[in-house]
Amino acid sequence: MEACDPEELGTLFLFEKLSDDQLDWLCANGRMEEFQAGFAYREGEPATCFYVLIDGSLVMSRRVGEDDVEIVRSDGRGVYAGAFQAYLGDRIRQTYSNSMRVTSPSRFFVLDADKFAQLMREWFPMALHVLEGLFFGTQSTQAAVEQRERLLALGSLSAGLTHELNNPAAAAVRATSSLRERVGNMRHALASITSGGFDEGALRSLVALQEQAVAQVTAAPALTPVETSDREDELGGWLEDQGMTDGWELAPTFVAAGLDEAFLSEVAKAVDAAHFEMAVRWIGCTVDTELLLDEIEESTNRVSTLVGAAKQYSQMDRSPYQVTDVHELLDSTLLLFTNKIGPGITVVKEYDRTLPTVSVFAGELNQVWTNLIDNAVAAMHGEGTLTVRTSREEDYLVVEIGDTGPGVPEEIRSRIFEPFFTTKPFGEGTGLGLDISWRIVVNKHHGDLRLESQPGQTRFQVRIPFVPPERVGPELAVEPDPA
Repeated sequence: MEACDPEELGTLFLFEKLSDDQLDWLCANGRMEEFQAGFAYREGEPATCFYVLIDGSLVMSRRVGEDDVEIVRSDGRGVYAGAFQAYLGDRIRQTYSNSMRVTSPSRFFVLDADKFAQLMREWFPMALHVLEGLFFGTQSTQAAVEQRERLLALGSLSAGLTHELNNPAAAAVRATSSLRERVGNMRHALASITSGGFDEGALRSLVALQEQAVAQVTAAPALTPVETSDREDELGGWLEDQGMTDGWELAPTFVAAGLDEAFLSEVAKAVDAAHFEMAVRWIGCTVDTELLLDEIEESTNRVSTLVGAAKQYSQMDRSPYQVTDVHELLDSTLLLFTNKIGPGITVVKEYDRTLPTVSVFAGELNQVWTNLIDNAVAAMHGEGTLTVRTSREEDYLVVEIGDTGPGVPEEIRSRIFEPFFTTKPFGEGTGLGLDISWRIVVNKHHGDLRLESQPGQTRFQVRIPFVPPERVGPELAVEPDPA
């Protein structure tokens, strides 16, 4: 091992203001090391050393998805890297947040992380407090801003959710009120039937037809408004031909249940002409009641589905980091967006249902889907196609959110992931949605977030590894670039 020369250290810009005693301390506690071309350390490994380049060249890189992205290339004497934040101690996870690769035989001054922390505490106590304040203050500010962004998104979705819940709830209330009236009509109709002089055979036939009508309600075909109107006119005319003066009032009920002249002809065969109207009204009350029960069931199921989607989206009562089916997360987000998406936008789901589950921070990925879908919907201004696609690329799950808006202009594509950069009018966007999404996908899931855009087709692609690297904590500390 080469001897450390205090005078040589003093020629580096990093150490030029140090005293002779301080330079001697560095040499006594550090060492000179030679490195051949290759990695000195890799991202995610325990941060054990602080490196200062004496001679040679290095490249700093970060892992983004499947690629090592170069962030610094330098041959400058005194460039430093490694355990830069050792002075923070165990208050943050001490791991290398990037990789350092030596590109030619190089010489470094190396100081162990604990010695670097000691140096900072003893030599620069005031500077240390300032740096700590800046570091943790920045983290607190960032957390507060991210929380604000999440609350803004949740507030927007909550307004839509309230609207979506109100519609089926109001429908259920209306149907329940109508049902009470129909049940009263049923009692009167039943009283008329029992006192109307029907023989036992006619009653049996009517009960059988009643059961047939109830079964038909659930199998009624879906009709267009024009088809419905035509059938109501035909059936109303037929009933009037049978002597019922207000047959047009009963026709909509039978048409809604999928019942036609052939069915009512069976009713006519079961009873004599004098009792036909009474029998039709009784069966009509039964059908009307069944239709209202279906409406109540559909409305309450809609409410239950929306509440379930909200619970899935918020990840209440679930672990932050969990194994999940990404399609459940996407569906819950899309369901909460129903009101905001609007009738002019077609949602197309192209899911690969053969994809395995994945270990993720589910609640935070829902924030990513929210940001990407919200941007896509805003870009289309109420008209277009929103495509949500899942697929597999080797060891990565790919989720793609696409829209048919005007696209992202070439000149701003390199800036869209920058904090506070937005193209929305003042007051409509914070410029943090894509920045937060990028950090959730890249920093927390070791994945990748990409943009492909041209007029009429914009796609954000999220790539997340199926087998995540060993987690070192909720979030890796971000090390500053070498000075």
